[in-house]
Amino acid sequence: MSELADLFPGFASHWIDTQAGKIFARSHGAGPALLLLHGFGETHVAWAKIAPKLAERFTVVALDLRGYGWSAAPDSEKGEAYAKREMADDVVKVMEALGHVQFSLVGHDRGARVGFRLALDHPGRLTKLVLINIAPIDDNFGASDLWRVGRSRFLSMDPPQPEELVALDPADFLNDALKDSSKDKSLDAFSAQAVAHYHAAFNEPTRIHAFCEDYRAGATLDKEALAADKAAGKKLLTPTLIIYGEATFPGLGGALLDAWKEWGDDVTGAAVDSGLYAMEEAPEATLQALGKFL
Repeated sequence: MSELADLFPGFASHWIDTQAGKIFARSHGAGPALLLLHGFGETHVAWAKIAPKLAERFTVVALDLRGYGWSAAPDSEKGEAYAKREMADDVVKVMEALGHVQFSLVGHDRGARVGFRLALDHPGRLTKLVLINIAPIDDNFGASDLWRVGRSRFLSMDPPQPEELVALDPADFLNDALKDSSKDKSLDAFSAQAVAHYHAAFNEPTRIHAFCEDYRAGATLDKEALAADKAAGKKLLTPTLIIYGEATFPGLGGALLDAWKEWGDDVTGAAVDSGLYAMEEAPEATLQALGKFL
């Protein structure tokens, strides 16, 4: 992977031991700690357009979730190693190793699922929480992104069918995922250097199995844990901002925020002109929303 461009000049690199194995992270900046968690098919590189600007105000940490990027991909069956509770524990260990007992968290897509779980399990850790383009519990909220819903159902199917089909052409599968959930249905919002990182981290059997296990956990273990929390009246205690792409939740912003407000008393929302990948499709608008909230 040495040929891949360094999209985080000036950021330190870290390999941190966790129960999953080594988790890779980049860090830079000064000020309060701010953690960035990427979504499906991507890596910490997803934040390359906004992390340097955020590092002017915060100590920014961007990591690769277990199973993604350069982080370890532990063995798993039935989603057990990729339950968001396990992934949230990785995050806590990484941040503690870097000297941050408390921090703000910005999570996108799968990373937002991890952030949501962390906020429920470890509320004292977070000062603020930002969740980008997810709905509580149900990925097919309002059937707002039918392609993404179909992808989720496909990847969460029993092995080995999803793994085998993705392995036929991993780069094409990933490109389709990026294009079909973006606003303009193209790769134009993604730099060629970033896509090269994503392809390099995607084109390997253990990684393909890992992200399928991530979705299997999402369809079973994670959903069951959140349903139990909701039934028990568990709430988000951290001030929370929901950022949503208008093309991902078309006409559903109000309903989306109402659904999130069932989980917490301090929940606000911000719409950006994008699809799923707000920080890459609309970096300035995303930075503006983050700046106001953080």
